[in-house]
Amino acid sequence: MDDVFFMKMALAEAQKAFEMNEVPVGAVMVCNDCVIARAHNYTEHLNDITAHAEMQVITMASEILGGKYLPECTLYVTLEPCVMCAGALGWAQVGRVVFGAKDEKRGYLRFAPQALHPKTMVVSGILEKECSQLMTDFFKQKR
Repeated sequence: MDDVFFMKMALAEAQKAFEMNEVPVGAVMVCNDCVIARAHNYTEHLNDITAHAEMQVITMASEILGGKYLPECTLYVTLEPCVMCAGALGWAQVGRVVFGAKDEKRGYLRFAPQALHPKTMVVSGILEKECSQLMTDFFKQKR
């Protein structure tokens, strides 16, 4: 199992969001090569602006592992986290963040590049084309 394998799972979650008329972002939290949480954006259905995919998997993973710190975990997410999610990932001390597409408008790298924990490793561009295309398709149908 590798980054592409887990990013495909995150893409499947993003597709679920797309089908529910949510911004198509999916996330998967992995610990010791096991998926411990998966989610997609749920902001429209919950009427909760904080219901991003990343926030949901952080909460699920913390509950499953019985602690608020996740240094042994890797987050796979189809879109670069926003500042809110990057801050939460930083506080949770997630060990590794892997994202597909960059978010030039709202991504954490533009506004708060130091938001993640200093020890967090970041990998970007995994299945970037597929992740970007899903976002493009979603917003095309909205216009």
